[in-house]
Amino acid sequence: MGVLRAGAQGGAAGVAATLAMSAVMVAGRRSGRVGRLPPKLLTRRLLPGGGPHTPRSGEDAATVAAHLGFGAGAGAVFGVLTGGRRPRVLTGVAYGLGVWLLAYEGWVPALTVQPPAHRDAPGRAWTMALAHVVYGSALASGLRRMRGGA
Repeated sequence: MGVLRAGAQGGAAGVAATLAMSAVMVAGRRSGRVGRLPPKLLTRRLLPGGGPHTPRSGEDAATVAAHLGFGAGAGAVFGVLTGGRRPRVLTGVAYGLGVWLLAYEGWVPALTVQPPAHRDAPGRAWTMALAHVVYGSALASGLRRMRGGA
């Protein structure tokens, strides 16, 4: 399988996986375990004008687009890394947790969006880790289906 096809498959699976993980994030928010969700915090941090508590015009659409875009991009990388093979769900879970670790212990705190996961509110940290487990398992499952596996 070519790199472009593997990446496209991973990107498509990444969008579906992002939708699955978003359900976990929304459930965490509704349960009160998670305050503002990190994709919203990131969008507010990166959009010009205002501050982290100031809503901006179009931020909801920008948040959805950015989250789906990031999920598609991470999925495309996974699709290429798996080289056209049917990845195991456990491989996807490990990948999802790796994405979480790099983001929530690395670049998200570096952008001063929120503290690193080990210093964040436990409810948000655990919810986001679980959401990334769901992302990784859905990503691998989606690729398995696309590539002819169960």
